[in-house]
Amino acid sequence: MQKIFNKKVILAVLVIALIVVVAASAMTIVQPGHTGVVVTLGRVDDTVWQEGLHFKLPFIQNVVMIDNRITKLEVDTEAFSSDLQTVDTRLAINYRVDTSKSYSIYKNIGGDYENVLVVPAVNEVLKAIVARYSAEESVTNRTLISTGLVEGLNQKLNDIGLYVTDVNIINFEFSEAYITAIEEKQVAQQELLKAETEKQTKITNAEAEAEAIKVKAEAEAEAMKITAQAEAEANATIADSLTDELIRYHKIEKWDGELPKVTGGSGTFLDIGEVVSESDAAPAENSNADAYSAPVQ
Repeated sequence: MQKIFNKKVILAVLVIALIVVVAASAMTIVQPGHTGVVVTLGRVDDTVWQEGLHFKLPFIQNVVMIDNRITKLEVDTEAFSSDLQTVDTRLAINYRVDTSKSYSIYKNIGGDYENVLVVPAVNEVLKAIVARYSAEESVTNRTLISTGLVEGLNQKLNDIGLYVTDVNIINFEFSEAYITAIEEKQVAQQELLKAETEKQTKITNAEAEAEAIKVKAEAEAEAMKITAQAEAEANATIADSLTDELIRYHKIEKWDGELPKVTGGSGTFLDIGEVVSESDAAPAENSNADAYSAPVQ
């Protein structure tokens, strides 16, 4: 009896264990941000399971989890610029899988769709875009290249069910020879800029000096003009004030009282009678003085 009882207990335990295993295999949980692709005896169903608890046929159906969250992929690749310089590029690509097409991606490509589709697409699109720019332009147009990569990758991958949300260019690297040439070019440009600055400084200083000389000359000319005008006005005033009586008066003041010993020529003659009459210096009995004139040299 004891043996029979033990066998029943063991059988019950086995049945319970079997029920637990079957129940466990009949349930599956799709985690947040994922979809479940149902495979029934090797055939991929056209529908996918969304997040949550689902029941499936034990030992017949299998559920493959597809991550539909944004995934980061880093790619190291090589491209050639329009001036045939080698550009080694490191990219960070953010992409996601469309939930409605998870089954078709798994069915047609499998679980390694990243290496099968995304990486080759990145290499192809990058080479096409970098070839539009020179090596130097590639550095200055990083934003345009990133935008072009997003657009180009989505054109290639959207129909499949993959969507690229962002592309970041982590680094551009060039050959040592090209980097040396760039450095030499920068040095030459700096020297040229320095020379041009010095030239402009000299020109500015020369212009300032010339302007100062011009201003000084104009000031001197203006001063001379003012002086000349003042002298002209003074001479005009003097000329207007001169009369015959004033002229005769000045002649008398300058006469030393002696008559010239030689007469004739083109000398200027002073009327003695006028001199005596105006100065009252000669006596009345010397009336014969009106009979002649003395020349004033």
